[in-house]
Amino acid sequence: MIEVRLKLRMSNHDAHYAGNLIDGARILNLFGDAATELLIRYDGDEGLFRAYDSVEFLAPAYSGDFIEVVGKITRVGNTSRTMEFEAWKIISPEPEFGETAARLLDKPVLLCKASGTCVTPKDRQRIKNEC
Repeated sequence: MIEVRLKLRMSNHDAHYAGNLIDGARILNLFGDAATELLIRYDGDEGLFRAYDSVEFLAPAYSGDFIEVVGKITRVGNTSRTMEFEAWKIISPEPEFGETAARLLDKPVLLCKASGTCVTPKDRQRIKNEC
């Protein structure tokens, strides 16, 4: 199946709560970006995100954290594409060592996982893939 990976740093702009905590909706927004790329790669069209089947927030994310989002298509129907997503913290800031200090985590931390369904109408499917 097709898989995409997005990596980005959470900024102070992403922080929504006290202590620079990142809003869970920001993670879901990243899953939406991964879904869009998956549909473009698979169908040649952005398609539409229809519904999440499950969403589990497992650990907090903070401004300064580097996040890697992994998305993959797990099932293909006539117009539907079932997808799974994970968000991992891969780098954390270490302000106690200086304002620019950070470290690559020895073991990434799973922040969130989800599954959902996207739809690409038949008349918008320009690429014919075989997964």
